[in-house]
Amino acid sequence: MKAVWLENQKIAMRDVSQPHKANEALIRIRRAGICSTDLELVKGYYPYAGILGHEFVGDVIESPDESWMGQRVVGVINAACGKCEQCLNGRPTHCENRTVLGITNRDGVFAEYTTLPIENLHRVPASVPDEAAVFTEPLAAALEIQQQTQIKPTDRVLLIGAGRLGQLIAQTLSLTGCDLRVVARHSHQQKLLTDRGIRLITEDEIQPRRWDIVVEATGSSDGFNLAHKAIRPRGTLVMKSTYKGDMTINFSSIVVDELTILGSRCGPFAPALRLLEKKEVDPTVLIAKRFKLSEAVKAFEEAAKAGMLKVLLEA
Repeated sequence: MKAVWLENQKIAMRDVSQPHKANEALIRIRRAGICSTDLELVKGYYPYAGILGHEFVGDVIESPDESWMGQRVVGVINAACGKCEQCLNGRPTHCENRTVLGITNRDGVFAEYTTLPIENLHRVPASVPDEAAVFTEPLAAALEIQQQTQIKPTDRVLLIGAGRLGQLIAQTLSLTGCDLRVVARHSHQQKLLTDRGIRLITEDEIQPRRWDIVVEATGSSDGFNLAHKAIRPRGTLVMKSTYKGDMTINFSSIVVDELTILGSRCGPFAPALRLLEKKEVDPTVLIAKRFKLSEAVKAFEEAAKAGMLKVLLEA
């Protein structure tokens, strides 16, 4: 089959064997999305060689459980062992032996086929089109914020960053009724937010030490510094960014202000699919460009451009 292969920080189309794993479903990929993690892997953020990609929707064509045959599915990206201390204590996304789709020791979905354990799969409701279903994984990641911390309607919430993930975070946070403001640099990002009634704020307008919850989703140290200045004493700073290399942080101020800092990544698929089914969020407005799998190298070039939203690879 054709696949997008990453090795030594370079991607190329490659012919590889169709995957087969015992006790896992074989899935034909319909759509797949390029995200910031994929782009960072190409830059060398994490040592990985293999097939990239983890956001997808596809069809089960082989399965150890016949009830899954022919089902249109999305899949949780962390494959856990179920036996280690983290798994036994309800933390499978931190499994000590986990493989991660297109990220750690498991080939990804920028290919014609992929495999995943049955327990990782979620059926896609018939009313949810492929163009929306392919966003299930990042939408779940956005919802993880609300799994980790209670957001009240009285909270002043600041979101810094309105890119691929930031837009989904903004849509989900707006459903809580909180007093939400979003920092968005690019005009097309700003329009998507204002079209949904989500209010913007410029960096100069941000009052320091006034925000109950600040979500940092820029992927830059400047974004973190702005978030740190904005958060009030005993406030909560939610980190949705991964940073290559080290950052310099004044930890004394974090201690003195008694801040809560939450790292936040993978989230729950079931509520993400419910939001898509009810049309309470609309990720399809983020689709900027579409490419065939055979055009993946060009697709990555486009996805890496500043301010670019979602680029899809299609079968």
